[in-house]
Amino acid sequence: MLKRQAVPKNLQGILPARAIAEYCAQGFIALARPADADQIQPASLDLRLGEVAYRVRASFLPGPRSTVAHRLKELELHRIDLTGGAVLETGCVYIVPLQESLALPKGVSATANPKSSTGRLDIFTRVITDQAQAFDTVPDGYKGPLYAEISPRTFPILARTGSRLSQIRFRAGVSLASDALIRALHAQDPLIAEGHADIDNGLALSVDLSTLPGDGPVGFRAKRHAGLVDVDRKAALDVLDYWEPIWRRGSLVLDPDQFYILASKEAVRVPPTHAAEMVPFNPLVGEFRVHYAGFFDPGFGHSSGAGEGSRGVLEVRSHEVPFILEDGQIIGRLVYEPLTEAPESVYGQGIGSNYQRQGLKLSKHFKPFDPSAR
Repeated sequence: MLKRQAVPKNLQGILPARAIAEYCAQGFIALARPADADQIQPASLDLRLGEVAYRVRASFLPGPRSTVAHRLKELELHRIDLTGGAVLETGCVYIVPLQESLALPKGVSATANPKSSTGRLDIFTRVITDQAQAFDTVPDGYKGPLYAEISPRTFPILARTGSRLSQIRFRAGVSLASDALIRALHAQDPLIAEGHADIDNGLALSVDLSTLPGDGPVGFRAKRHAGLVDVDRKAALDVLDYWEPIWRRGSLVLDPDQFYILASKEAVRVPPTHAAEMVPFNPLVGEFRVHYAGFFDPGFGHSSGAGEGSRGVLEVRSHEVPFILEDGQIIGRLVYEPLTEAPESVYGQGIGSNYQRQGLKLSKHFKPFDPSAR
């Protein structure tokens, strides 16, 4: 029987890949199947879909006195076999048991997010635990299964057992994120390639609608009623079948309930000793939201991972009314946290790092875009 001893009180920070691998070996992270070769990232673990998806009437949280399985008995509309691949339609909500489950030591919690490619496809994806009162949050010492809630918003998707739409990060102790930490890191090794660092409840990222290469677009607007996207096929789709390039510079009118891919003006860096996360955008400063928060692994945009600053890609959805987004407007903030120990590898060192040194970039499912196609 697994003994879930508490972690040492002096151990604080984000667990790197080596510690995640040890947790898998010790049973703190249980795998229904052996781990994929690239499943463990420098400071996170990709989560794999199981064998069945449940279409449900609506999104839900089980609450403190219930399990996800119990609520599925009440809310299930249809059961879908994922072993041979299945289409998940837009506008529908699906719950999928994941191949990973947890028996975390006391003192260790976790946070989940959509993977970068998932967010860039506008797939609304959140992780749920038993007794959950919040999405994407795994409480200290949690023992039990994990589930993914999946709701494609723009494109129908083809997914299957083993598809990886979410990732999870583990934290020992309480969060050490603070503006003081960001300022200290920036003074030691600048966290943005150039320009002023706006640090106030995180490092500000502003939208770039003017300084991206002049022969390319400043963003992409998703086309409605486009084709199917296989989430496991790379570089298979033509950009113009799914996206409308945005050429106008300086400002952009966001259409209600429309999805956009934009880029930050800042080229950011994450030191190899730290990880970063894009926190949810403050809704009080505009009629839009950055649709997905995201993880930035150690070495993202940093010279240690062959990066020279990488722009943050922004997945933007407007609210109920049109809103004019101006060049340079703050659209998100990054918070940084230390790792419990230095990682053996960082983002960009041959571990399937698709977005190192990125500018404006769609998900890995699309072929490179040729601006001359304008």
